[in-house]
Amino acid sequence: MAKARSTGKGGTAKAKQAAAVDAAGAAYETLDVGVRNAVAIVVLNRPAVHNAFNETLIAELTAVLRALDGDSAVRAVVLAGAGESFCAGADLNWMKKMAGFSRAQNLADAHALAAMLATLDTLTKPTIARVHGAIFGGGVGLVACCDIAIGTQDAVFAFSEARLGLIPATISPYVIEAIGVRAARRYFLTAERFSAAEAHRIGLVHEIAPATQLDATVEAIVAALLEGGSHAQARSKRLISEVADRPIEQPVIDLTARAIAEARASEEAREGLAAFFEKRKPKWRT
Repeated sequence: MAKARSTGKGGTAKAKQAAAVDAAGAAYETLDVGVRNAVAIVVLNRPAVHNAFNETLIAELTAVLRALDGDSAVRAVVLAGAGESFCAGADLNWMKKMAGFSRAQNLADAHALAAMLATLDTLTKPTIARVHGAIFGGGVGLVACCDIAIGTQDAVFAFSEARLGLIPATISPYVIEAIGVRAARRYFLTAERFSAAEAHRIGLVHEIAPATQLDATVEAIVAALLEGGSHAQARSKRLISEVADRPIEQPVIDLTARAIAEARASEEAREGLAAFFEKRKPKWRT
């Protein structure tokens, strides 16, 4: 488990560390959370309903992600699902209840879901989706929000909303970024199920593996992540969002020049380069 450590920056930093410890050690109604070897494992834990979203899971997952993001002892976050499936989207009983909400209540509930997805998408730590079984609707959104997605060969995906008269609204920015407009125009409209191989082809998952090799494949990715500097990885994530889909013109060129100049002058870069030339491991690997 992650341990609270004083950062020397006062009460706010200490409070964030305490919150992170709570995230890893507290009991949750819908999640199982642990930290091992600097990696947080966050397991959606509603297996009886294939880990479908409800308001409690959304609130707990948002809080846990925010706490882990503030914990310097955590280097990466793996998101997984208990039981037969990763996540089958929204809990239909919850959706039925929301149909009776007022417009203001419905909007507040939708904002909570959107905030959870944004929190996962913008996490400064590297994130890995470990996916298996059914991955429908909002579950696909979780996959798209993670930096890296590894799925089993028999995983099944779908944007099932249209069959219920709904739309994949809050997940759409992340999914379209992952699979592109053309694939979204098919699968958002047909709501058909598609295979792990198809998910890999359209860019939703990076790699597929036999079920017996899923954990080993995820662990190999985690090992690669732990080789890198945490500040460099966080800055790289931000860099992607800053330059993606922008024309390569002077503002972007200037931004990238500033980014590398700042990185070269950083303590982490000095340590990484010194370790390379001295033929030793950098401090973050020891």
